[in-house]
Amino acid sequence: MAQATHPIKHITVTQHTITSKHLKREVRIDLYVPSQTENQSLSLLLINDGQDLPKMPFDAMLNTLISTKEIAPVFCVGIYCGDDRMNEYGVASQTDYKGRGAKATAYTAFVIKELIPFIKATNPSYSFYEMAYAGFSMGGLSAVDIVWHHPKLFSKVGIFSGSLWWRSKDYNDGYDENKHRIMHQQIREGQYQKGLKFFIQCGALDETADRNNNGIIDSIDDAMDLIRELKLKGYTDEEITYLELQDGKHDVPSWAKAFPSFLKWGWGK
Repeated sequence: MAQATHPIKHITVTQHTITSKHLKREVRIDLYVPSQTENQSLSLLLINDGQDLPKMPFDAMLNTLISTKEIAPVFCVGIYCGDDRMNEYGVASQTDYKGRGAKATAYTAFVIKELIPFIKATNPSYSFYEMAYAGFSMGGLSAVDIVWHHPKLFSKVGIFSGSLWWRSKDYNDGYDENKHRIMHQQIREGQYQKGLKFFIQCGALDETADRNNNGIIDSIDDAMDLIRELKLKGYTDEEITYLELQDGKHDVPSWAKAFPSFLKWGWGK
């Protein structure tokens, strides 16, 4: 059911709750709907960890970018995570070395079979010419996994401090970064899909861990290696954008600082 709405000049935010059969829980979503765009074809952007968007605040950010005509209007959906986030936001094809990500297949089914149809059914005056996905940390891992495996549905993905370390073996159990990072392996085993574009953000202060002692923190290493795998598949610099914030941390303020760059990258006029 829909709850109260509150308008900003160019954005209306509406809260809904979906009872998901796949996740066996209620999922809250916030719709950030551009004003006066009915009967127009828009881009639909899904965002994991939607509970973090009000902290940015995302509505004011989106409103400013649209009102100043820095971006075209974008219909955005913030998806609130559940209590079992580490299981829902994994990689659908397999769990990690601790068995986490066991509900990622169910989460993917929720997005494809329940969320997107719900958005379209409850907003029949809008049509979408493309769909994109974004997420933070584990939510970023989930976003790229879903986009990679559904290239006919999605054309863009934004990964902010993505948990690209997600691995099938523990560091002390024969770990090999060329074999055991799950998302990297998914790309290595996949095929080039024309039309996909990737925005990848990291912060120089995301973490301090440096597993291979090369002087580069793991989150940046993992991001750069993901880009390397994408390029080996045929993706070019025109299809991949990397943003590194020197003062960026693994937190909402850093992602809020980076998100306008993503929006301008994807929908800038």
